[in-house]
Amino acid sequence: MTVHFIGAGPGAADLITVRGRDLISTSPVCLYAGALVPVELLDHCPVGARKVDTAALTLDGIVAELSAAHADGLDVARLHSGDPSVFSAMAEQMRRLDALGIPYDVTPGVPAYAAAAATLGRELTVPEVGQTVILTRMSGRASAMPAGENLATLGASRATLVLHLAVQQIDRVVAELVPNYGAHCPVAVVARASRDDEAILRGTLADIADQVRAADIRRTAVIIVGKVLSATTFRDSHLYSAARAR
Repeated sequence: MTVHFIGAGPGAADLITVRGRDLISTSPVCLYAGALVPVELLDHCPVGARKVDTAALTLDGIVAELSAAHADGLDVARLHSGDPSVFSAMAEQMRRLDALGIPYDVTPGVPAYAAAAATLGRELTVPEVGQTVILTRMSGRASAMPAGENLATLGASRATLVLHLAVQQIDRVVAELVPNYGAHCPVAVVARASRDDEAILRGTLADIADQVRAADIRRTAVIIVGKVLSATTFRDSHLYSAARAR
């Protein structure tokens, strides 16, 4: 028996790997976050599969479901939105499974920031404009941020910043980034990336907070900040250069 942690993608049901889809189709038990994982993915479950929405469960409740499946010798498809390597709360489940001796594996998925960049039609690493991408979030009701990982410190690099779980604090985001990036730095907010009700806002640090409020975007959004969003004049990548040694 194996617990398969599967990245279910950012929202569109077809943005899942073939491996992830196949694991769903062969697992008699499926645990999924109902508020985030597209319900269409459950159509891949085998007939008679046990389907459990984890949205209302505590960690103990989730582990109890995994333990029960283990006792019955049943594989579990454990669906996480986006890619489980980022802000998925997978680590604490793995820690519990390690303690219980329950085996697991991980299948990556399309992360929300990649879906947002695709929606914007932008590469986040543009030659001589931006070559570093920082994935982070804001402290709030969730766990505190580690020392040194605040926006003022991270922003000192002026690297491209991708913020998850932060749109509700857009005013604070702006206030902490303007000193390093400047009020006219390009910003994009993509809510519900890849879904039918996707929303896209483009602006600067000077006006993005007003746009977010006007659009009433409160959750399931990615904020991207950096010059790469508006870069049009930059050198071609060395990757395809005729001068590159072959």
